[in-house]
Amino acid sequence: MFTNPMWLRKKLRGSPWTLNNFLHSITWQNPHLTLAIASNLFPFSSIISFVTMLSGSGSSVMWFRKGLRIHDNPALQLASQGASHLYPLFVVDPHYMEPDPTSFSPGSSRAGLNRIKFLLESLVDLDLSLKNLGSRLLVLKGDPAEVLIRCLKEWNVRKLCFEYDTEPYYQALDTKVKNFALGAGIEVFSPNGGKPPLTYQSFTKIAGQPPPPLTITHSSLPPIGILGSCDISEVPTIEDLGYGDAKQDEFSPFKGGESEALKRLAECMKDKAWVATFEKPKGNPSAFLKPATTVLSPYLKFGCLSSRYFYRQIQDVYETMPKHTSPPVSLLGQLLWRDFFYTVAFGTPNFDRMKDNKICKQIPWKDDDKLLEAWRDGRTGFPWIDAIMVQV
Repeated sequence: MFTNPMWLRKKLRGSPWTLNNFLHSITWQNPHLTLAIASNLFPFSSIISFVTMLSGSGSSVMWFRKGLRIHDNPALQLASQGASHLYPLFVVDPHYMEPDPTSFSPGSSRAGLNRIKFLLESLVDLDLSLKNLGSRLLVLKGDPAEVLIRCLKEWNVRKLCFEYDTEPYYQALDTKVKNFALGAGIEVFSPNGGKPPLTYQSFTKIAGQPPPPLTITHSSLPPIGILGSCDISEVPTIEDLGYGDAKQDEFSPFKGGESEALKRLAECMKDKAWVATFEKPKGNPSAFLKPATTVLSPYLKFGCLSSRYFYRQIQDVYETMPKHTSPPVSLLGQLLWRDFFYTVAFGTPNFDRMKDNKICKQIPWKDDDKLLEAWRDGRTGFPWIDAIMVQV
């Protein structure tokens, strides 16, 4: 229908259409053709101004990793603040998601199947929340650093916002992305950093009373700009990733996502007496269908639930229940333990291994099959170790 620009010019003359209406109402699969058509319909100066605005004079990328939520999300708040366009992005990393046939249990080389399914459910929930705000989750696949750098180049981004990851593998990717962004003049915001305390006591002293969670509620988000040649897809399913033979009974009954996290938190906080008297290690660790804990750990891990918001909810209960347990055994204390270890993990190079880990005792381990067999069979000669192995 666009083969005759002069006919279209006559058709639109006197109509309420503007350049903005036109460029937002047609496909951008062929941007060169689109702009060629527009040049026959609108003043050239208007087209230059419009394209300059679209190309990222104020465009931001919100790189979702483990902050899969809308509430109390500092990175999302800054990314959307003053942005003409916002690209909410998640990169499916094959190393984390795709099946590893050599793995001892169903899953990838870095995560079990239940964790992967939980993550996918969290992404679906996030996508729905973004759509309710006039946006959507842009899902791409590949090496996260390479994909993100390609997108930053193509979208002409001015601001990149994300949360640092605690895992060494992803910290290396963070450094690569951050170095490129800073070199390209892109503002980088990541709300984590500093030197970590190495004891629980020093952590709680530094943390003190955490700042309250953000109270800003988003009624809408800036629109997504031109996507160009980036291959955007929907959130994949378990089957899409190659887990078609996985049985339903292999999955956890706990569903991922921010909506589920807030629902579970609200249910926990209703029982004020339970919250006030919670004490570790008391409780039944083998309880599964009706756990003795909140089961909010996976939601905190993937950032479906803000730890600051969780902290504030516990404090609200404590204010109505003067007699309550105290850290480190209380529910509040357990939340602080969790954030303490995450803080140390983030600030300690090679935290996931002994070698080159400055806070880990260096032990000259030996590969001895006979000693391993004796340990497995409870024949080490150390009574308490042998008793434990016999019990196992």
